[in-house]
Amino acid sequence: MVKAAYVHIPFCEQICHYCDFNKFLLEGQPVDDYLEAMDLEMKRLVHQKAPEPIETIYIGGGTPTALNGEQLKKMLDSVKENLAPIHPDVEFTVEANPSVTDRKKLDILKNAGVNRLSIGVQAFQDDLLVALNRNHRQKDVWKMIEQAKSAGFENISIDLMFGLPGQTLEMFKQSVQHALQLQVPHISAYSLQVEKQTVFYIKDKKGQLSLPGEDHESEMFEYLIDTLKSNGFSQYEISNFGKKGYESRHNLVYWKNEEYYGIGAGAHGYINNQRYENNKPLPHYIKKVNEGDLPQRLVNELTRSEQMEEEVYLGLRKMEGVNKSVFHQKYGIQIEQIFHDQINKLVKEELLINDEGHIRLTQKGLFLGNEVFQEFVGVI
Repeated sequence: MVKAAYVHIPFCEQICHYCDFNKFLLEGQPVDDYLEAMDLEMKRLVHQKAPEPIETIYIGGGTPTALNGEQLKKMLDSVKENLAPIHPDVEFTVEANPSVTDRKKLDILKNAGVNRLSIGVQAFQDDLLVALNRNHRQKDVWKMIEQAKSAGFENISIDLMFGLPGQTLEMFKQSVQHALQLQVPHISAYSLQVEKQTVFYIKDKKGQLSLPGEDHESEMFEYLIDTLKSNGFSQYEISNFGKKGYESRHNLVYWKNEEYYGIGAGAHGYINNQRYENNKPLPHYIKKVNEGDLPQRLVNELTRSEQMEEEVYLGLRKMEGVNKSVFHQKYGIQIEQIFHDQINKLVKEELLINDEGHIRLTQKGLFLGNEVFQEFVGVI
């Protein structure tokens, strides 16, 4: 059953030095042609597999709010029309950048039914923001949060990053404290991953990237967990913290290994046990759609073994872990019958807890998540 949709807007006014998502500088791009192509793609996707009432919509990028007001409204209207029926209690999220999201755009979002904002803050030190090649500054964050609340948004999430070049523990502590002062109900925090095809990757190869190191990064993560917990946030997933009732329902779709539409250039989707990736270059994406096809570049039909492996390593990202009963209902077999050796090994290493109802990470396992997940890949 498809109850979720991710929509990708790949345009940015400035390219961040760490970002490896599919994105293009906005100026000179065929934005209107792209929005028309997305409209057609959505029509074909829902014809291929009709949705249940859609419960979560997430519009990401890129920078969705880099679109002008008319384009933004057109895109939102297209999403609502094509993805109907939409559940009356839908979680409707749009990523927003403080530098390009003014009150007029916030009103457009609110009037279109958007009820959750995800704001890319990353840090509260202007020199760090410059190093990341972000085009907002600390003052822009405070202004946007104030405007968003004034426009009627209550469900607001901000993103932070740690392990950044030149970032000290004290700087990260300061960012966390500023985030708390904003009084938003959800905070996501991610460690920097130096990815290929980014400016940081090139600098790292040249020895020009001064990173804090794993020990300092762990200290930042530990401070984050302790501080947010003491301020009423629940860590419901490795990188995500929410006040009660404000957990990201869309991201939980991914971690519960459920189906979702992926719409737009470079978007990923999961339908009928098939994971797919759309064409990334804009001309290829638009051309493919205009020829009457779905713009899917890669389609991988998961075997039953791959589905079970994904169920485990995605589910372990949640603090509640993998529900044994749900696993049995989905696959008709007990999880211990498939992954007995892996589970026992990780329990002995104090990285997993195996109780009556769930398998989940220990506190130690939180800091070594990737190593834990790797144990469940390619073992069946």
